[in-house]
Amino acid sequence: MNIRDLIIYNKTIPKREAKYLDFPSTLSAELCGYLSQKGITKLYCHQAEMFEKAMQGPNIVITTSTASGKTLSFLLPVLQEILLNPLARAIFIYPTKALASDQYRAILPYLEYFGENRISAGVYDGDTTVNERSRIRKSANIILTNPEMLNGAFLPNHSKFGFDFILSNLKYVVIDELHTYRGAFGSHVANVFRRLGRVCRYYNSSPQYLCSSATIANPVELT
Repeated sequence: MNIRDLIIYNKTIPKREAKYLDFPSTLSAELCGYLSQKGITKLYCHQAEMFEKAMQGPNIVITTSTASGKTLSFLLPVLQEILLNPLARAIFIYPTKALASDQYRAILPYLEYFGENRISAGVYDGDTTVNERSRIRKSANIILTNPEMLNGAFLPNHSKFGFDFILSNLKYVVIDELHTYRGAFGSHVANVFRRLGRVCRYYNSSPQYLCSSATIANPVELT
């Protein structure tokens, strides 16, 4: 059977023209230089807007189409903070180990450009070796993990193994694929984040939350 015989409907969706903005004036010269070197001379309007809002301090949710630059949207403010303050820590939460590993590969070019002595990162999950876990706790600015690991490893041991230093210097919590946290799973994860908030207050830190999703249909109603 020809594959064309199985097609019952065909629709062409017109393209949407990209809207660009110049680099925000508060974006560091180092990051501007890196982006320019990669051929990025302007940001998408939502990337620039998120960076500017993130600099003001509120928690943010960005919802935009797949492959429209969500990762760069929340990565730029995190990288800027780390470059200014090497002690700063950020925890990136992903619903699966596979997605965390994929996103780690996506940020590798930044690590290679700036060098591990300035920005260090690592995936902290059930597959991470003991030596790598120790390295991440001691020196990683960006820790990519999942809700189960946050609940089972970070929070119960917050006063030892170096987690106290991470939580004391936690500046950002990034939650990607926000739409996956719904139903019973979403309720459990919400309680994990409440627990994280209590522990952070114990260490006198108040991390900013940067969240993203490509499939939330009604973001305005959810704010």
